[in-house]
Order: sequence, then structure tokens, then C-alpha cells
Amino acid sequence: MTRTLILPGLYNSDPGHWQSRWEARDETIERVIQDDWETPHCAEWVARLDQALERTGPETLLVAHSAGCALVAHWAVGCSRGRVRGALLVAPSDPEAANFPSGPTGFAPMPLVRLPFRSVVVASSNDPFVTVVRAQTFAKAWGSKFVMIGEAGHINSASSLGDWPEGFSLLRSLRETRERDLTLTTAMSLRDSEVPVLFPR
Repeated sequence: MTRTLILPGLYNSDPGHWQSRWEARDETIERVIQDDWETPHCAEWVARLDQALERTGPETLLVAHSAGCALVAHWAVGCSRGRVRGALLVAPSDPEAANFPSGPTGFAPMPLVRLPFRSVVVASSNDPFVTVVRAQTFAKAWGSKFVMIGEAGHINSASSLGDWPEGFSLLRSLRETRERDLTLTTAMSLRDSEVPVLFPR
């Protein structure tokens, strides 16, 4: 069974946030709880994510919002391949921007390296914490599909998205893509195992 980890940004996601709503409706989704939501050290967030992935196993999907996207990018720099199967990266706040909160440390600069798993970056045209150009830069560097949803602010509770079914459809697509890959890999393995040995040693 594919597990999904919710990765909120700074200050956590409140009950009205789509991340919280998804977690409440789907038993395969759980939140990574950080010790410090206001003045965190990025390395501590990375370590907590790593601990969570040890528990959930290699078929895990990530759903990150805001600074949670930077967390994924930093974690991916030193990760072992195969531990994450896909990531939905929503409203990636820019830790190098002047309006990024001063409390957190270690989130800047944003890693601009290709992620070793499928990913989708979702951006808003009027997000106060990241420009469209920077969001596109992140997506291109990470090798992510880029999805623009128009004027939706920081794509959080204030955006009045409710359960945000369009976003959940993107997560479902990541799940289904992974399941198709697994089915194809299994089928190919079975096919190869059935090839007769014409020249036995």
C-alpha cells in the first residue's frame, strides 16, 4: 500500500488547510510532525522526514506545501534513491526572497538539483511568497511538471480551496502512475523469467 506523507510549511497547516482535510479523509495519509514550526533548522526538518520514511517504506509519496517544498529539495540532495516514489510540491515559498521569515535557518539557498523521483510543482500567479518566474525555475531544476492554477494566493486556507479536489487529482495521478510502473515492472520480470535457457551453462 502506498503511504503519503504530508509536509506542511512554517507554522503547520491549520484544520481548514487542504493538507489537513486530505489527512482527515484518507487513512493512508499522515503528517510529519516537526518539533519547531516557527523557527526551525532545516537540518532538523530533514532528519525528521528521514525518520518518517524509515517507517513508511519505499513506496511513499510526499505532499509538501510552502517551506515543506524546500524541505523536500534539501532532503533529496543526500537521499538514497528509491525511498520516495513521487512528490506533489505546492506553492514552494522562496527562502532567498526578502519576505521569507527571518526565524528559520538553513533553508536558503534553495537546492536546484533534479529530484530522483517524479514530481509536480503547483503555483499561483499571485503568491506573495514566490514569483511565477522563481516557481518555474524550481520546477525546471527539479525536473517537475509545472501546473499553474491562476490567482490562488499561497494556496492555503486563505485561498478558500476547501478540500481542493483538483490538487487531490494530481496526487491521485502520481499514485496511479507509480502503480502502473510497478505493474509493468512486475510483468517484465515475469516475462524475462519465463524465457527458456537455450544454452545452459
